[in-house]
Amino acid sequence: MKASQVIKPKEDLQIKDIEIPKPKGRQVIVKVKSSGVCHSDIHVWQGGYEGKDGKIMKVEDRGVKFPLTMGHEIAGTVESVGEDVSKFKENQHVLVYPWIGDGTCSACLVGDEHVCDNPQSLGIYQDGGYAEKVLVPDEKYLVDIEGMDSDKVCSLACSGLTAYNAVKNSKISPKQSLAIVGIGGLGLTAIQIAKALFNPTIIAIDLNDDRLKKASEVGADYTISSKSDNFLDKVKELTHNKLGPDAIIDFVNGPKTVETDLEILKKRGRLVLVGLFGGSAEINLPLLPMKNHTIIGSYTGRLADLADLVDLVKRNKVDPVVSKTFKLEDATKALNELNDGNIVGRAVLKP
Repeated sequence: MKASQVIKPKEDLQIKDIEIPKPKGRQVIVKVKSSGVCHSDIHVWQGGYEGKDGKIMKVEDRGVKFPLTMGHEIAGTVESVGEDVSKFKENQHVLVYPWIGDGTCSACLVGDEHVCDNPQSLGIYQDGGYAEKVLVPDEKYLVDIEGMDSDKVCSLACSGLTAYNAVKNSKISPKQSLAIVGIGGLGLTAIQIAKALFNPTIIAIDLNDDRLKKASEVGADYTISSKSDNFLDKVKELTHNKLGPDAIIDFVNGPKTVETDLEILKKRGRLVLVGLFGGSAEINLPLLPMKNHTIIGSYTGRLADLADLVDLVKRNKVDPVVSKTFKLEDATKALNELNDGNIVGRAVLKP
């Protein structure tokens, strides 16, 4: 089969012919129809994340090995199955849960494989969906999506799941205000999920006017450019008693956005940090207890959550935004366009 692989960080991806094994036991081979292109793919491709004082945290130090077939947002059809597979059959339309753990750590034992101490995630620690086919290690990681659009549904495995978990971690309620910082694919999905589940007042914040326009279309009550004059005051004016948002989900999570988040966050507010922009931020430590702020990191989500999210899409409560599709040979172009901010919503590779 053909796969688009990262051979070395920062170099163009290369098409390689890869042998794929015959599935055994509970393993399943999925023929890939759609593979989402994610911001975290950019960090893997570039070799790392910017940490404190500009130092790069190398992905290879975290166990990533090259060459690697990236791609963790995978939708397709079952091509073949191992002898112990009972639930799924050939040609069945499926979505793949990629956040696979070792099955033995304390997180895995309670269903939190996505934060496993020894992760085995597809597209990061083992070959993923930038290919014609992918080996899924167990049928339990498949979700039935019969009759659904692969291009839209594939992003649920990361973008959608990450947004879903972030909204839940915000602990927002109907009469409260929720600010969402960064209106890319995750931000657009989070707006829809928050509206469907809790219906808070949503304030969408971004630098890009096109993204803010799209935020209004999918359900944001207010949009505001972070470039605008008196930005902090304008955000607070949109909230109850002008005290600031009850919760903020930051899909950028960069030094400037986090510092701004803490300036506008209401007393007793909750800040959910999701993005992997990188860098470090200064925090006024006495204000954390004085304002009773809660800061939490939020990363993807559970397998059970993915099934719930698929159900929301089936019921037309959430409509993932796909803005552009690319051929497998154009994976590098897709990554560059996403990195340059030219993708609104999700880009999808079509093997």
